Amino acid sequence: MSGTSHRSGGLRPALPAGHYVWLPGRGRSFVRELAGPAGAPVVMLMHGWSATADLNWFASFEPLARHFRVVALDHRGHGRGLRSTEPFRLEDCADDAAALASALDIDRCVPVGYSMGGPIAQLLWRRHPGLVDGLVLCATSSHFSEQPGERVVFGVAAGLSAVGTVVPLRPFAGAALAGWCRWQKLLRRPWWGFDEISRHDWAQVVDAARELGRFDSREWISDVSVPTAVLVTEDDEVVPTDRQLAFAATIPGAIVRRVPGGHGACTMVPHRFVPELVDACLEVIGRGTVGGAAA
Repeated sequence: MSGTSHRSGGLRPALPAGHYVWLPGRGRSFVRELAGPAGAPVVMLMHGWSATADLNWFASFEPLARHFRVVALDHRGHGRGLRSTEPFRLEDCADDAAALASALDIDRCVPVGYSMGGPIAQLLWRRHPGLVDGLVLCATSSHFSEQPGERVVFGVAAGLSAVGTVVPLRPFAGAALAGWCRWQKLLRRPWWGFDEISRHDWAQVVDAARELGRFDSREWISDVSVPTAVLVTEDDEVVPTDRQLAFAATIPGAIVRRVPGGHGACTMVPHRFVPELVDACLEVIGRGTVGGAAA
C-alpha cells in the first residue's frame, strides 16, 4: 500500500495489514506483515526506543516487500506491543521475536534493528542463532552509555523506573501528551505519530531506556558469524556517528553504508534511508546465499 489516508489527529500513511499474534506463555503482540514475492526470504523489522513499527518503518514497508516477506512487530510496552507486569528486558524482546517467528512458521530471518532494535537484533542472534541468517543494524551500537551526559540520562531513566513501581507513570504521560498536542495545534501541523505514542505503556518505555543504558555487547559482538550490514546515520545526535563506525569495525566483514539525516533518518529523510536499507538487506541475503546459511 502507498499514499496517505486521513485519521484522527492528522494525515496518516496508508499501512499494510496488521493483526495480533498470541505468543504462548508471553502474551499477544501486534504485527504488520507483507507477503512479498513467493518464497522470498524474511526480514523482521525491530523499531527503536519510544517508537513503534509504524513510526520507524512506514516508508520502508512497501519497498522491502518488493523483495522480501516483511514482518514488523511493536516491542513490549511500545504502541500495541505485548503487555507485561515484569520489568522490561531487551533479552525478553529478543525472545518475543523468536516466539513470533515460531508462531508465523518462520524458520529463518534477517533481523533489521533500528536504534534500540539493534541490541534486540544482536541478542536474537546470540540467543537464537539457528533463526538468524544475517543482520542489518541501523543507527545503533554495541553500547549506549559512555559520555557523562549519557550516563546522566540513563541514570535518570533508572530513577524514574524505580519511582514508577510506586507511583504510576501513566498520568504523567497523559499530561505530556496533552502538552504535545497543544504544541501541535499551535504549529498547525497535525502528526499521526501522536496516535502511536499515546498507546505506550510509559512505565515500560522508561524501563527500556534504563535497559539501553545497561546494554553492552562489546565482549561478544565480534563473534557474529552471519553476514551483517551496518547503516550508519551521519550527524546523529543520539548515537554518535563515530561510535556507530567503531561498532561496525568490530563485526567481521560487516558492510557499512552511511546515510545522512541524523538519528531520525528513517522517518525524516526516507528518500535517502530506504534505498540504502533495501540494498543492505539484498546484500546480506546475497552473501548468505552464496556462502551458505550460518548455523
